[in-house]
Amino acid sequence: MNVAVVGGGISGLAIAHGLRSRGTAAVLLETSARLGGAVGTHARAGYLVEQGPNSFLDREPATRELAAALNLEGRIRVADPSAKRRYVYTRGRLRSVPASPPAFLASDILPLGARLRVAGELFSRRAPEGTDESLAAFGRRHLGRAATRVLLDAVQTGIYAGDVEQLSVEATFPMLVKLEREHRSLILGAIRAQKAQRKALPAGDAPKLSGALSTFDGGLQVLIDALAASLGDTAHVSARVEGLTRVDGGWKLAVEEHGRRAELTANHVVLAVPAFVAAQLLRPLDDALAEQVSRIEYAPIAVVHLGFDAGALPAPDGFGFLVPFEEKRRLLGAIHASTTFPFRVEGGRVLYTCMVGGARQPDLVKRDEAALAALALEELQALTGVTARPTFTEVFRWPRGIPQYNVGHLARMAGIDAALQRWPGLHLAGNAYKGIGLNDCIRNAARLATALADEESVRK
Repeated sequence: MNVAVVGGGISGLAIAHGLRSRGTAAVLLETSARLGGAVGTHARAGYLVEQGPNSFLDREPATRELAAALNLEGRIRVADPSAKRRYVYTRGRLRSVPASPPAFLASDILPLGARLRVAGELFSRRAPEGTDESLAAFGRRHLGRAATRVLLDAVQTGIYAGDVEQLSVEATFPMLVKLEREHRSLILGAIRAQKAQRKALPAGDAPKLSGALSTFDGGLQVLIDALAASLGDTAHVSARVEGLTRVDGGWKLAVEEHGRRAELTANHVVLAVPAFVAAQLLRPLDDALAEQVSRIEYAPIAVVHLGFDAGALPAPDGFGFLVPFEEKRRLLGAIHASTTFPFRVEGGRVLYTCMVGGARQPDLVKRDEAALAALALEELQALTGVTARPTFTEVFRWPRGIPQYNVGHLARMAGIDAALQRWPGLHLAGNAYKGIGLNDCIRNAARLATALADEESVRK
């Protein structure tokens, strides 16, 4: 076998598909009984709910190319236009996030003094060269304390469910650091980038700095199913890799599949599993490498779906809302799933997808499903005024859900990359390392698959 891919989440599936599409023999080994990892869609009682990631921004070429290769382009569904409106719960109520700088200055998203401080970002200073800075420190320097506590914290909560004081700005939002290095001011950098993009476009076209929020007509499971179908019987479920051994010219894997033990040899091994699983496999091989990988922390997260009958309450406006930590609420935020993607519900029903837990309230995720559903409803009632009772609930708990790219992450990754040089043919993949989003995983998977296929073609 040319390549053995360990892990059947989106990264492992995309890598195996990329290898096979380039004529490189690959086998995929997944411990659980299903493929997809955290990605999965479930049809329940007239609702289409996601167990993990909810959607993706349609701006990554690798994702588009993968959808095209799987004949899925016609099944992509873009969010309802109303989803462009987003809210933050701050100072006791939901407030609309302004869509432009003039709207921001006229809004009530922050007190007047805090809005003026954001405008003063034009005069902000750069961080010292070589600083691995927290997102909070970066935000306070550029936007001020209030905007950091409210807006920047809300933004990271919707992605990482992390701690703004701990997350590394360069690891989580590298474009902000790039703007600072090149332009000093984020506002100046954004203006100049928009002008440059406008010049590159045909006359009359408006620049597009972000993609459209998208999914598939049957949810993200559509992508998982298509990838699985493309792999056929080379994708193995209930196949646990119990050990790795370096052998001449490659690797030997000890595998238990459906109660039977076997050995598999491959030129390359890709560990596309969570960091804590990769660390266990690496420990007998390279304790120092395993230790670095094991230090990547995860934030627990619970996804709580609450469905309401048609007419029980008004359809909520916009994509949803986020709750900064300073509000001391038990809800990280909620997606208005039935507003954003109306096809997710039947007959005018309303579906809220609530997020609970995160790096700063991890113990909440330890509660059972009934308690989490009750908590989410209580918070919705307090934050949005919902008075109806849900007739549908579905809860998914992820005790180690979202990797945390905390300060020191980039140095740790440099150490991991250097250590891997000691082990030719061994590779790490997945959202724990160089991007946590669906687009990141697919882009990194495509790059690795191309590099391995090229190397194998030379070997032939």
